[in-house]
This record gives sequence, C-alpha cells and structure tokens, in this order.
Amino acid sequence: MKITFRTAQLSDLEFLKTVEKLSFPPHRQNNSKSLRLSIISTFQEVWVAETKVRNKKEQIADAILYPHRKTLRIFSIAVMPEYRGKGVGHELIEKIKEHAGFRGFLSISLEADADNQALVRWYTDHGFSVREKLPDYYGTGEDAVRMSIALENGHANADGSISAMRNFIVVDNPSKWSLEIDSADVISAKEYITGPRFQNIPNARVFNMCNSYKYQSLGYYVSLLASARDHRAMPNVTTIRDFTNLSVIRNFTDNIDDLIQESLKDEEGNYFSLIICFGHSTVKGFRKLAKEIYQLFESPILRVSFARSKDWSIRKIAPMPIGSLRSVAQSDIEKYAREYFSHKRFNKQRMKNYLYDLAILIDPKEKYPPSDKPAMEAFRKAAEEVGFYTEFITKEDYDRLPEFDALFIRETTSVNDHTYLFSRRAYSEGLVVIDDPWSIMRCSNKMFLYERMNRARIPTPKTRMMTKGLKGWDQNFDIPFPVILKQPDGSFSKDMYKVADVEEMKEKLEQMYKTSDLIVAQEFVKSDYDWRIGVLDGTPLFASKYYMAKDHWQIYNWASEDNEALHTGDFETVPVDKAPEYIINTAVRACSLIGDGLYGVDIKDIDGKPCLIEINDNPNFDYGIEDKVLGKELYLRIMRSILCRIEKERGVPKYVSSD
Repeated sequence: MKITFRTAQLSDLEFLKTVEKLSFPPHRQNNSKSLRLSIISTFQEVWVAETKVRNKKEQIADAILYPHRKTLRIFSIAVMPEYRGKGVGHELIEKIKEHAGFRGFLSISLEADADNQALVRWYTDHGFSVREKLPDYYGTGEDAVRMSIALENGHANADGSISAMRNFIVVDNPSKWSLEIDSADVISAKEYITGPRFQNIPNARVFNMCNSYKYQSLGYYVSLLASARDHRAMPNVTTIRDFTNLSVIRNFTDNIDDLIQESLKDEEGNYFSLIICFGHSTVKGFRKLAKEIYQLFESPILRVSFARSKDWSIRKIAPMPIGSLRSVAQSDIEKYAREYFSHKRFNKQRMKNYLYDLAILIDPKEKYPPSDKPAMEAFRKAAEEVGFYTEFITKEDYDRLPEFDALFIRETTSVNDHTYLFSRRAYSEGLVVIDDPWSIMRCSNKMFLYERMNRARIPTPKTRMMTKGLKGWDQNFDIPFPVILKQPDGSFSKDMYKVADVEEMKEKLEQMYKTSDLIVAQEFVKSDYDWRIGVLDGTPLFASKYYMAKDHWQIYNWASEDNEALHTGDFETVPVDKAPEYIINTAVRACSLIGDGLYGVDIKDIDGKPCLIEINDNPNFDYGIEDKVLGKELYLRIMRSILCRIEKERGVPKYVSSD
C-alpha cells in the first residue's frame, strides 16, 4: 500500500472530526473549533495521510504537530480503524522523523496513555523512551507518560545528552574562507538566503561575515532573514541599524566613558582608530576597552573611530569585512577566530532537551539582592520544570543576550546602570524580559509614580516637588512635619531621609541637590507595617506584611551600626484572599497604570483606607518569606508567565478542549 502525506486543508475538517471520534474517548477529542484552529494556525502542523483505493484518494490517518524551538512535539496521531495494523502508523512516525531531521530539530516528544502498555511499547519499538510520568494528565486518575527520541541533528551522545545550537558562518564566497572551524559550517550568503533547509531549521546561530552590511546588501539580508527565522545572528539587524545612529552609540557608551578617557589619555593628536577582532584589540593596551565595546556592539570585526575636543568620544563604529583587514596579521585573525568559536558556549551539551532558553541576570557580589540563594535555586528548578534551560548570567554577559529566549532580572535595577541596558537590549532583540525597560523607568522614578497615581485618584501621601534654586518655598510649604525627602530615582528604601522641621529640611536638601536637581518631599504616614502585594500579569500573586525595623521608621534600617547584617522588621505572609480587599484592588489597579509585568506594591492601611507608597519593578522574593503561602507554586507561576509570553509572542494558539 502506497501512502502519501500532505498538509491538511479546511476541506479536511469533517475527516479530522471523524478520525478523532473513532480514535479517542470523548473527553480527549478535539472539537471542531480546536481542529479548525489547528488547520489555520501558523504554528501547528496538521497532516493527512492518503492512499489510493480504486484510483481514488482516500483519507486514512492524520497527525497534529507542535514545532517548538528545539523539539517537534507530536500532539496526536490517529488512524482509521480499517487501516490499523497495516503499517500506516509506522509510515507516519518515520515520515515525522524524516521531517524533523530535515528541519533541524534536536528531538521529537509526545505524550501517551500510561495505562495503554501496548501503545507505550509501540512507541518504544520506534525508538522513543519514557522520560517522565504525568499524573492526572488526561483527567483525574488518567496518567500519561512523556516520551522522546533524540535525532541525529541533536548529536545525541551515549549518555543521552544533546548538543546546543547549530553554528553557521555565512560568507560571500566560501572558497575564499581558509579557516576550518570544527564547531561551525561555512556556507555562502546566497545559500543561506535561498536554501529551503535553512528556512526550516529551528535553532541555529548565524555568524554573518559578509563583505558588507549596507542596507539591501547580501550581508544585510542575512541578518534580516536570521531574525525572521528566529536564528541568532551576529551582528543582528538591531546592531547593524545602531551602527548608523551616533546618538544610540553615545547612549550605549556613556557607561564606559571613564574607561575611554583612561585608555586614550596617552594618545597624541585628536583622532584615534581601534580595530576589534572577535572581541580582541589589535593594539596593545586596549584589551579591556575592546571587550567592553564588543559587548555593546557584537560584530565579528569592528573599526571604532575616536575624536577629541575636550575629552575623547566615539565618532563612528563600523563593521568590517574580514577581507579588508590589511593591518592585522592573518595568523592573529585565525587565532582570535579559533578562540572565539571554540568557546564552550558554542558547544554545550545538555542531559535534557528544553523548549526555550532563559537567562537570569544576577550580581554574585550584591550584598542585598532581591532574591536570596535558596529562592534563586527555587526559580531555577521551577524554570526547568516548565521547560526552560536556565543559565545565571552577570553584567559580563551582555553580548550573549541573543542566545536566549527570555531574560529574568534578579539584581537590583536602575535606569542608570547595566540592568536597564540589559532590559532594553533584550526587548529590542525580541526576548521576553522581566523587568521590561519601561517598568524599570516608570517604577524607579517617584515623580512619574506620583503624577500617574494622582491623575488616577489612587490615594498617596501628600507630595511636593522641590527644585534646586527654588526661593521662598518654606513660606508656602503645606506638608506637616516630619517630612520624608526622597531622591526621584532611589530604590530599595535608600536615599530617603526624615526631617523634623524647615531648618533640617533646608540642610538636607542642600546635601541632596548635589546629586539631583529635583527632590521629592512627601508626607510621613506612620504605621507599624506596610502591605507588600505582589502582582503578576495584572493578578495578585502574594500578600505580605513588612513590619518596621526596631526603633526605626522604615522596613530597612540602613543607618544600622551593624555592618554584617541589615536590621529589618518582621514579616507575615497571608493568602491573597485573606488580605483586605481594598488593599488588593488598589495594588492591582495601580500596576495596571505601569504595565503587565511583575511588581511589588507597598501600601499602608490607614484606618481601613489604602495609601500607596510605591511600586517596585524588581520585588523581593526570599525563601520562606514571600513564598510562605504558595511555596513552590509561586516560582512556577512566574516561570509559566514567562513561558506564556514567549508563546504568545510567537503566535502559539491555545487549544480549546470543549465547546
């Protein structure tokens, strides 16, 4: 019997409904709406198997597939009863394997009825192995097993580990590329752009070494198509565009201005040019500067032009084709390239295949991080459970962001440091990111929060903006003392002072004006504790009471003489439905004015009325405190949110299992 396969059309809907009803119990069947969504989906694949009967094509089986980044998931396979036992299922499985291999997937996965041992054995005979048991997967008491098979594309090892992404070096003419790299295949730009197999490879890293990145050049289109195919490109289209924008270049390099001045202080003349080859300086003494610039503008080879008026500044950054390097010895280029491509991050092996890659940004040296070590381990385990390969990264890994699908920031954020740059770049690269850049900017600025909440009529302490050089303010100041003075962009209850009268306020303002032209003056609202309400995706996540530190007016006593430990008050975490409804509603409403991210809202309960103090974009999650009620589920909810955001961005439709 000859079997052919094709993509399902809407005209196949009745057949799909029929084969579902004849193959699965009622509660496991997809209804018409679900099947129709599958057919028209840009993400799912629905196949129909046919054979000829009396010179007429007859539909005999179907398959529904979910292509993820590294895994092709078999959602369902169904064969008409009269064709079972005739090798149709075997042909279908072999065709799926062939298809997955052609598209570059690392593995195929599926779920099967744990009680149907004949079915499990059938999949085992076709090379699948049971990876885990899924209790109550189909319904109460109806367990499933998850099975998978590693493909040759995944370079499966004897121990079951699977290699990371496939690496491609794209050049104009491969015959002129003399360097052999074990971990990467060298292909032409035309082949990458037009070759069907590259359109369908789901996980690849593309090193664009073309002779030009100009708009509408082959090099430009290589990076553009890599972005469309969800491949990791270096340089990516965003970086190529940034090369042409001097204001963006200066914005990105503000944080390394001191390093620029120090590195060039002994240079004579008003112009200087530096070539950066795979992150290395070709001029002695510029190793650190070259590395910092490369991390901001990741491209194989860069020429950076500096100019000096009063101080040195970057005048231009331009990518260079490898063939144009006349001032660099070929042996040095080969050395830098080999070192770069042999880096362990390009050849990682994993004991398990994952749906997506998650980066968690931390600062190992941060004294009071937003999450302690046990909480970070809980985040890692939760991420793995929902399908993430998770890696903890630091500020040194800025250039690696394009390797990931999502970024979760777990170090204290600020608009003036690398955390904002990480968030901004991750967002521009198409990663799902928490905290997103606009949440960092909005939450860190108390002026913005006050104006936003005031316009929405959300109760806040009485607030005034104090500007440097303002005369006569003390004659019209209408906030009763004591008063709280805050830096507009302060965080974590730092840069806040309580003043008792006008004279003390004048003295403290003079000191604070040295770092900011504007200071926030706010009414002091006394309470024994603050409510901290965690909000994620517009839904309350946890409710904790943070009590004031002993003999202090804040939760944290930063003025404590104990240098080894921060003096903090006690805490109490309660189920969300046990917290006052007006507190929860205020928190959720306030967050809706900021975004749809992950927030911690501080609210005082004053005689049964809420008073919003601030919204934090980088809320604390410490083991045994915020997770006291939900436990493991708190971490899972955050990771599921990140997973859902990725799949929403990629247009993954959700199945409707009942009418």
